[in-house]
Amino acid sequence: MMTVSPPSLGTGPAPRGGEAALGSGPASSLRGEPAISPARLRGLFITGTDTEIGKTCVTAGLTHALAEAGARVVPVKSLAAGQVQDAQGDWVNEDVQQLHAAQRLGLRPAQVGPVQFREACAPHIAARLEGKTLEREPLLAAIRASAQLGELALVEGVGGFRVPLNDAYDTADLAVDLALPVLLVVGLRLGCINHALLTAEAVRARGLRLVGWVANTADPHQPHVADNVAALAAHFASMGAPCWGQVPRLPSPSPAAVAAHFSLTPAALLQAVRQVQEP
Repeated sequence: MMTVSPPSLGTGPAPRGGEAALGSGPASSLRGEPAISPARLRGLFITGTDTEIGKTCVTAGLTHALAEAGARVVPVKSLAAGQVQDAQGDWVNEDVQQLHAAQRLGLRPAQVGPVQFREACAPHIAARLEGKTLEREPLLAAIRASAQLGELALVEGVGGFRVPLNDAYDTADLAVDLALPVLLVVGLRLGCINHALLTAEAVRARGLRLVGWVANTADPHQPHVADNVAALAAHFASMGAPCWGQVPRLPSPSPAAVAAHFSLTPAALLQAVRQVQEP
């Protein structure tokens, strides 16, 4: 996990348990600046139609499936807001723990979740509560440092596709800077078709390639699920984005249990991920 040394850090509470928060003074980058361009990443940027719709479960499932196929996969939670103290007194984030449990590279939790904040709220608010400001360059450096530890990086966004990180930079800008193909997790609940199509439109408007989508059951009591999925499949097919799986409500959504509901075998999934790396 990347730690920005003083005087870059704000005056908020010092992180514990290995987590770090990026921040400094006023935002230094605006939309329209050229993207920072170190070595090109390979993998996926995983976004969702909203918060709490299963992005982390799907990312963990993909990590498991791709590792089963022999790939060296690094799951990265780009930002994590919301920590609790574990039995040892360390501050931990549930999503980071879930992704860390799915990987097989011996990574530290701090490498899976390079930027973490205490409060469970929008990242720019969580940063402000610690006296910090999220900035483009150190955030990208932290994410890339983790993503480059394997063959493929699965970088999970935060919330929906456009979550503010500071006054001039949001998670859509982050996705553009990372330049990874995008996989969309659609939370199956009332309004999901509208939310999915709006998100797909936003992804494509940024010049990003939407390579597929996964349906995840957010509301187990939603009626007409099959009709909703069929409508989504038809719309996404016109964009060249096939369905990679439909995950039901699982009593224990382990990475292996989620991966069992993907449309492709681990080997075919790995082939698909490798193929979409080409422009």
